[in-house]
Amino acid sequence: MQDILQMKIEEMPGLEFDCSCGRHHSFSVQGISIRKGAIEDLPRMAAPFKDDKILIVFDSNTYRVAGETAVRLLRENGFTKVKELLFDTGSDILIPDERTLGRILQEQDLDCKLMIAVGSGVINDSVKFVTSRTGLPFIIVATAPSMDGYVSDGAPIFSHGYKYSPQAHLTYGLVGDTDILKTAPQDMIQAGFGDVVGKITAIADWDLAVKANGDYRCDTCVRLVEKALEKCFAKAEGLPERDPEALGALMEALTMTGVAMALVNISRPASGAEHMLSHFWEMDYIDRGLNPIHHGIQVGVATVVIARFFEELADILPEGTAALCPPAREIEALLRKGGAPASPKEIGISRTLFHESLIKGWTVRPRYSILQFAKDRERLTALADQLTEEFYG
Repeated sequence: MQDILQMKIEEMPGLEFDCSCGRHHSFSVQGISIRKGAIEDLPRMAAPFKDDKILIVFDSNTYRVAGETAVRLLRENGFTKVKELLFDTGSDILIPDERTLGRILQEQDLDCKLMIAVGSGVINDSVKFVTSRTGLPFIIVATAPSMDGYVSDGAPIFSHGYKYSPQAHLTYGLVGDTDILKTAPQDMIQAGFGDVVGKITAIADWDLAVKANGDYRCDTCVRLVEKALEKCFAKAEGLPERDPEALGALMEALTMTGVAMALVNISRPASGAEHMLSHFWEMDYIDRGLNPIHHGIQVGVATVVIARFFEELADILPEGTAALCPPAREIEALLRKGGAPASPKEIGISRTLFHESLIKGWTVRPRYSILQFAKDRERLTALADQLTEEFYG
């Protein structure tokens, strides 16, 4: 366990070990490059597919910041069978739904051997899902430190307006160029930081699920995430100024969380009740034909809310669980330190939607959480009423 905790993230591809949790863990990602100028490593990472057909996927924004460079580097290094797929969404955002997934599938040639995704959440998840179903490897060129799914095997997508996270597969390689990441819109940096902050309640939720519901937990993976969070939070004040070290620590925390998820093949190290609230809000927005707020921004805000659940239920929580979740006011201060929103009103969540999400959020995932705990002990409705009044007045 100690050796794993001391490894740099670039040393983890191909990792395989017997863990103190009793399971054998493996990490099949073949390459990770997170550094200044990392996009130059793309041709080397894709070298085994140099003579094969490759489909590279981007949208208008990610093409401009990294896609054009990625295509040029590949062609300059002898890749002659690169096909481009550009999603031109205009002022709308790309949704990982049937239309997007179907378009990628349509553009995949029968003899295509590799896909390269240039983007962040939606592009990554969409390409990951399609390649997992067609049996192709894919490489992700990250364009924003906005989410933790770059090296995880889940692929959050929409089907008939409902967001769920089917299992997909791990990327073949990750390229995270800090020169590119620092050009990301500030709200995407806020989203990444909010997603990292969300691990605080996710880990507490996982502990609750172990003690109250008999779930499995890997303490090695918990510690991997905690170490990455400590490093990221220590540099959080540099995020609003796009400090390269702060952005690198953020990207590393997001990636390390993905490693932890991949090792245990579940999203527990990264996702708890705070993600349930975020997904509930996101589905509501899309159902009403609106562009949802960035997932990670919602997660950060929801973390403050879920921390209040841990505080209010501390009297009946299993021993030691409440201590894992800091007070909500500390989490709010941490979000502010990193330049991220910290309240549901601040990001436009209506009072009605907020209250409904507290009552029904537990239905979003078949996963034990503090929301389920409150429901089972007949405290959920009263807490929803109390916290709605607290956050909205």
